[in-house]
Amino acid sequence: MLQKPKCPIIALEEHYADDELVATYTGLDVNPVPAIVSRLRDVGEERLKAMDADGIDMQVLSHTAPSTQKLPADVAVDFSRRVNDRLAALIKAHPTRFTGFAALPTSLPDAAADELDRCVTSLGFKGAMIHGLANGIWLDDKRIWPIFARAEKLDVPIYLHPSMPQQPVIDSYYKEYAARFPIFLRAAWGYTLETATQAVRLVLSGVFDAHPNLKIILGHLGEGVPFLLWRINNAFMRSEKDSVPFRDIFRKHFYVTTSGFFSDTALLCSVMEIGVDRIMFSVDYPFEAQPPAPRWLANIPLCDEDKAKIASGNVKRLLKL
Repeated sequence: MLQKPKCPIIALEEHYADDELVATYTGLDVNPVPAIVSRLRDVGEERLKAMDADGIDMQVLSHTAPSTQKLPADVAVDFSRRVNDRLAALIKAHPTRFTGFAALPTSLPDAAADELDRCVTSLGFKGAMIHGLANGIWLDDKRIWPIFARAEKLDVPIYLHPSMPQQPVIDSYYKEYAARFPIFLRAAWGYTLETATQAVRLVLSGVFDAHPNLKIILGHLGEGVPFLLWRINNAFMRSEKDSVPFRDIFRKHFYVTTSGFFSDTALLCSVMEIGVDRIMFSVDYPFEAQPPAPRWLANIPLCDEDKAKIASGNVKRLLKL
């Protein structure tokens, strides 16, 4: 008998692949695992059967990395619209089981803000997911801020998802081990370092002063930031020159999900640092096996009320489901 919390389960970082977009991927962006590629391309009966078997009531669908973040400016807008329109059609076929995050043409931030607006107001999407740097530009760059301004206006979150490190970083940090351990560039370390750095830079940039109601989601239990939160904050408060109330800003503006991180100790650390109201369940399907995730959720060392918040209560509130 399936063991799961006695409440709906909504999985927040669940990926799919659009054939036209994936056809543009080259090099390290190409996924070499046929079984994962097959599951990414299925947003129909097989995925629904797996969700039913594992007790997942709804998935928030987002495109697999690097999504539209490497599209050149001359094609990015129309391409992103096609990707989002096709996702909207997939959601429309199963509206009680799927909703979505938009893919944005970040090479043109003003147009990306408009596409976010269209996806939220016309297609019913619940925010957007951005994968790594925007054509080599860090997301704290003020050229990107129109996206954050529009997200704040629409009252929807931006989910920061990892993507591959830039080639100079790969050459400097990872090249001795990349061929033997390609996952070192990805989930084992490279993804975490990239995305945590994005989060720290956003806090330092002043974007949350300019947009005090902006909401950001990080996967993988916050990419290590909750564990390091005290030390980061302490370091930034050592002197008047460096003074940034990092912990306060992070706890106000960031939410985290459990995607690909089913650890009691890491979860409890996150609860103690940022509060249970800012933690949401995710699997990271199909990159992570789905069945263990709801089984873990059923047995986390928290009360039923807090389990229900993580399983679906918090995401219902954040995404207005």
